Amino acid sequence: MTMPERLTPPQPPSRLQREVAAAQRRVRELWMIGKALASTDHPVMAHIVPMRRCNLSCAYCNEYDDFSKPVPVETMYERIAKLAALGTTVVTISGGEPLLHPELDLIISRIRKRGIIAGMITNGYLLTAERIHRLNAAGLDHLQISIDNVKPDDISKKSLKVLDKKLQLLSEHAVFHVNINSVVGGGIHNPQDAVTVGTRALELGFTSTIGIIHDGSGQLKPLNPDERQVYRRMKSFEKKNYSRFNHFQDAIAEGRPNNWRCRAGARYLYICENGLVHYCSQQRGYPATPLDRYTVDDIRREFLTEKGCAPHCTVSCVHQISYIDHWRAPQNISAVPSPAAVDVDVRELVQID
Repeated sequence: MTMPERLTPPQPPSRLQREVAAAQRRVRELWMIGKALASTDHPVMAHIVPMRRCNLSCAYCNEYDDFSKPVPVETMYERIAKLAALGTTVVTISGGEPLLHPELDLIISRIRKRGIIAGMITNGYLLTAERIHRLNAAGLDHLQISIDNVKPDDISKKSLKVLDKKLQLLSEHAVFHVNINSVVGGGIHNPQDAVTVGTRALELGFTSTIGIIHDGSGQLKPLNPDERQVYRRMKSFEKKNYSRFNHFQDAIAEGRPNNWRCRAGARYLYICENGLVHYCSQQRGYPATPLDRYTVDDIRREFLTEKGCAPHCTVSCVHQISYIDHWRAPQNISAVPSPAAVDVDVRELVQID
């Protein structure tokens, strides 16, 4: 009787491999910025959801369920092709928990084959050395994990205690960029945990950012004095290229509205699991147009549409993408009724089994 063959554990990438991958990312990111400055007729970033189901149930999150099936990979290919046809330069996969999708690697690979920068937001629980190498092979460019506390509690299980071994695996094996986002607000019991999380991220060679947890419609929840102190300390951890586009958070931390031009629906698209285009994850319901029917005319309209939810918005990815165009095209189209108030039954817009 022969002994089963042992699998060879994946070997960490060399320093040269990491440096080459980083240089290639920078070139494509510079191309993304140049293209965005040259024309406003295409999305810069789209968030796309291949899996609404999540293996966790964080108390503050409204972006998951515990029963949804994965979107078929052929359907995801069609949506990626449409985003490419619209000229999208970055596609970030989110959820739910995208690592639950059985064909995630194929989805990432298809994004890259279309010449699009590929990102992903995950809770990190399902990462292993072998899984990280598969993400490397698929061509993932950026990965973000939000860690909410040092020890798990009734608000969130995304804790440093649980995830530190996963972070060590990423530090050892990932060739893609990793950002660790810590948070304040939203009922997080110990704001100081954010500093511990951010410090650990820097120790492992990652970038570190701080997020302010919003309410269920993406709106402002002012920080208390202790939370503001932690926020200011965490801002010093952010690299210049991150902090430059996160200045909007200063007003949020102090409970003040921001005066800005939200380009959601144009430069930023949120594509739900049903294939509908929404302003963002927190304003699902408008325009709620099927992606396959979205056109340049829709992009141009939404680029010039003032969003009623913008002054108190805390959704950082929309702020950051919109900042590219802060200097041009004042918005002169009145918004439809506040997106948060639009009640849309998606079953009337798409066929759902």
